Amino acid sequence: MTGAAGAARAAASRAAGARRAWQDVRPLDPVHSLKTKLALLVGATVTVAALFVWQALHQGIGPRYTLPVSIVLALVLTQLLARGMTSPLREMTAAARAMATGDYSRRVRATSRDEVGELAHAFNRMAEDLGAVDRERRELVANVSHELRTPVSALHAVLENLVDGVTEPDRETLGTALAQTERLARLVEQLLDLSRLDAGAVALDREDVALGPFLQQATRAMSMTGREVTFAVDVVPPGLTVSADSARLHQVVANLLDNASRHSPAGGTVTVSARALGSVVRVSVQDEGPGIPDADRERVFERFQRGSSRTGGSTGLGLAIARWAVQLHGGTIRVAPTPPEGGCRIDVHLPADPADGV
Repeated sequence: MTGAAGAARAAASRAAGARRAWQDVRPLDPVHSLKTKLALLVGATVTVAALFVWQALHQGIGPRYTLPVSIVLALVLTQLLARGMTSPLREMTAAARAMATGDYSRRVRATSRDEVGELAHAFNRMAEDLGAVDRERRELVANVSHELRTPVSALHAVLENLVDGVTEPDRETLGTALAQTERLARLVEQLLDLSRLDAGAVALDREDVALGPFLQQATRAMSMTGREVTFAVDVVPPGLTVSADSARLHQVVANLLDNASRHSPAGGTVTVSARALGSVVRVSVQDEGPGIPDADRERVFERFQRGSSRTGGSTGLGLAIARWAVQLHGGTIRVAPTPPEGGCRIDVHLPADPADGV
């Protein structure tokens, strides 16, 4: 009995598959125009009905039988051709209903070359984009929750120990609490920048920035973090300037210095250089760390990406925000090829003339 039931199910499945295949026949897919398809549909049904009537009358069959049979034939042919023409629309309806429940994996079979086929291709691209946005949203929530939980838990533990009298409020303990609050403040600031990025372009307050003093000030501020690295500044020519928003440019340099100092070994050197290269000014940050693998050179500028070697305390937002700020200036940022001496170098190219930017 079990074998008979299995055979019955298999037969039913084959029948359902054959029925679906018959219902999804699309003989007019090669036609490039929906209007032409409709014309062919009308022409085919009229021709088939006329030929049947002519043949039936030729054989002496009266109109009493000829007329209803020809109508049935025309309706069957119309159903066959029209169903194939409208099949992508039904699939899009089903896929849209699935999207409303959060399922972005459904795709439409886009085999026709007419306007409906173009709509199906556009629908598939939209579904793919919506799926990517949904994944990014979920990753954003998960990553932000993780990044917030770490400093909040550490700060809670420090304060709880102080309140319970387990530890004394000495300089080291208070310094630990301060470091965690600074990390929280940095994350909140980066999330605010991220919201500005999503909101669109931000107006720039451009001014002529002397890169020598500007980079010296940025490295002095970074040296106060207590990391065991040395910062060096090299600007050629010494009086090199660039038209930029100093606050946004400081944001870029600070993020690059923070990233480089995290990945440099103790006692290493982080070098910040600036050069005039024709119509652009290049600002480079070079570290002595392990470098960035070729596969990660584009991904490191995406949100919450930290490369193959993660470093504690990094939120994975710094380089994404740096790219956004550079693009606001009409510039580009990229990971340069690995230098012979090793390490990682990130180049920022800014237009020397503001008219070349945005």
